[in-house]
Amino acid sequence: MSAVVERANPRAIPGPLLGLCGVLMLIGLVSFFVGLGRDPQTAWLAFHVNYLYFGAMAQGGMALACALAIVGAKWAGPVRHVAASLAAWVPVTFVLCLIGGLFGGEYIFANWWHGAPYPKQHWLTPGRVYTTDLIILGVLSLLSYRFIKASFRPACHGAAEQASGWAKQRFESWSRDWQGDDAEQAAAKKKLAVLAPVTALAFAFGYGMIGFDQVMSLTPSWFSNIFAWYFAWGGFLCGITLTALICVLLRNTPGWREEIDRPRMHDLGKMVWAFSIFWMYLFFSQYIVIWYGNLPEETQFFSMRLGSQFLQDTWFWEWSRLDEPYVKLSLAAWAGCWIIPFTILIGQAAKKTPAILGSISAISLLGFWLERNALVWPSLIPDDGMAWAGVIQFGIALGFLGAFALVHLAFSRVFPTLPLPVRD
Repeated sequence: MSAVVERANPRAIPGPLLGLCGVLMLIGLVSFFVGLGRDPQTAWLAFHVNYLYFGAMAQGGMALACALAIVGAKWAGPVRHVAASLAAWVPVTFVLCLIGGLFGGEYIFANWWHGAPYPKQHWLTPGRVYTTDLIILGVLSLLSYRFIKASFRPACHGAAEQASGWAKQRFESWSRDWQGDDAEQAAAKKKLAVLAPVTALAFAFGYGMIGFDQVMSLTPSWFSNIFAWYFAWGGFLCGITLTALICVLLRNTPGWREEIDRPRMHDLGKMVWAFSIFWMYLFFSQYIVIWYGNLPEETQFFSMRLGSQFLQDTWFWEWSRLDEPYVKLSLAAWAGCWIIPFTILIGQAAKKTPAILGSISAISLLGFWLERNALVWPSLIPDDGMAWAGVIQFGIALGFLGAFALVHLAFSRVFPTLPLPVRD
């Protein structure tokens, strides 16, 4: 039996969406430069939060595409291409990391930029941190590009006739020396069998190291070995939830309604539900060991975010504990990342309902944005629980959102566009 043939279908970005992305990016740029003039640390910390959030989410989408390729998930269909399309942002993450290191490092890493405490003084240095992390992001960018090229090449044949400009050239380049649909599908499968596990492992270990360098080091006296996997898994789960949200939205575009059917939404919903449980497992595994140890250098991380008596004798009935810095932010993030997805998506009907699956996916994504704020701000500004919220901070976040959406739209609608099975 011949393999299912998929073809790209280049389409222009709708004018209103393009305009909205432009407005959001302008808001972000204005907010960032106004913030640099008023309070550089606030501007750079907001930059850092969104650089971490969107970078991990984009690479998490690529990790999902790799996982689907590794297990040969036939149920996924074009869902794998939706996940892989998120990686269009991965090279941007490399550039943002470079910008942050060159111009904002002394504000982001104020606790060690000019000298880390013993015994990390030789490990936490600007040169070591940014050399390591830029190499990681560079390798991930290269692997993601190779994966996307191998994955999308079988769908590029003939698409150059419908495209123009740079997209036409790229379609022609990626479909050069065409060997036929069956041969190209077999060649792509062979390449992905190597690229997928390598890229997935690079994400796990690479973003684990970035979690150590870019987040845990913000409090240089704190350490947790499991934090690397907790941080990387958060990015992976964000990639899954954004893939689910995009698939729900794509149901209203030509050719996608029959592809994003109830069984596929059910499978996406199961992943969002199950993997949110594993995220909670990692969080609790980290917490319980620190709770048992009860050492100041370990418990400070939770005390700054969840209060001085979290889950202990007086925490449950003394509501004043909620007024401690960052407790409300952390609990809101916790609800969005786990409590709401777990309780709402526990049944089959909710997973198969587009409005519910899309809404819960959006709530989860918001929860993880709050969670990334909770990871960063308390380490630098521990006494002001609302330091993360403000016009400048929200404006910068909107700018990142607009840029991310524009990159994804350009990739998925213009080149190489999300391919669909050819139907008679």
